[in-house]
Amino acid sequence: MSDVASTLASLPRVALLHAAESARLQRLVQQHGRRVGAARFVAGESLDECVAVLRKLNDAGLYANTTLLGEAIPDAEGAAVVTAEYEEIIERLVAEKLKANVALKLTHLGLSFDEELAYANVERLVGRAGELGTFLRIDMEQSEYVEVTLRIYERLRDAGHDSVGTVLQSYLYRTADDLERLLPRKPNLRIVKGAYLEPYSIAFPEKADVDRAYLELAERGLREGAYIAVATHDEAVIRKVQAFAAREGIARDRFEFQMLYGVRPGLQRSIAAEGYKVLVASPFGPDWYPYLMRRLAERPANLGFFLKNLVRR
Repeated sequence: MSDVASTLASLPRVALLHAAESARLQRLVQQHGRRVGAARFVAGESLDECVAVLRKLNDAGLYANTTLLGEAIPDAEGAAVVTAEYEEIIERLVAEKLKANVALKLTHLGLSFDEELAYANVERLVGRAGELGTFLRIDMEQSEYVEVTLRIYERLRDAGHDSVGTVLQSYLYRTADDLERLLPRKPNLRIVKGAYLEPYSIAFPEKADVDRAYLELAERGLREGAYIAVATHDEAVIRKVQAFAAREGIARDRFEFQMLYGVRPGLQRSIAAEGYKVLVASPFGPDWYPYLMRRLAERPANLGFFLKNLVRR
């Protein structure tokens, strides 16, 4: 087994999440990881590579979104570059007539040091998306950014921007209240379980509680007129949402299922074949390492796949 494989195999979930911040391990993994394993979860390092992946997904009956991987840009100049890159991505997806949209992190647009700058940058992109008839979703990040992210989303909606959504994380205790806060705006919300390492003082420590909260959020949002993107690979949760929607008479154009590129592709296709909208989150870019570590931490099967390919190289 390679040094990289041995290191990763010894890491439990919590350590993998810490490893997402490790520059040393990043250097080790990036020597071989993109070629032998990360490509399963990342739709290329360039926009051209990503467009080819998105087209294949569309051809298979799936929708998609994409994200330029990266976060926590440290200065205004860097945030301006990323904003311009995102504008190019939005325009390219529309020009290619892809059934795909953009998701982004506000720290990639300057939120870690200037809320007003981040707002100005994301408003520019949301405005451009609206002009072109497409959509942009603001991803949710670590708990320290939850409040400001919701605040920016509310400002965008109150300014008349409809082509924008955001994300709620079911593992945070606060999220049920956050949903109630957003419901008057008839929001477009992706519900996720949560992929960051958070203390038990603010997040449910037990999976059963996270799952329960997840279903409560999805059902409450659907009942109250929100558009809900059910982002999970948990088939039991998917079936419960389907059953709830059928029982409550909620039309299929009021919700969708979202899954990650490279994770349970067979399930993605089978749910789409049943007549549900399925969107595949397909990020790209050279800064793929932190994203990969979070995907490996989420499911042991992901880590097994990656290690197997490292050993075979």
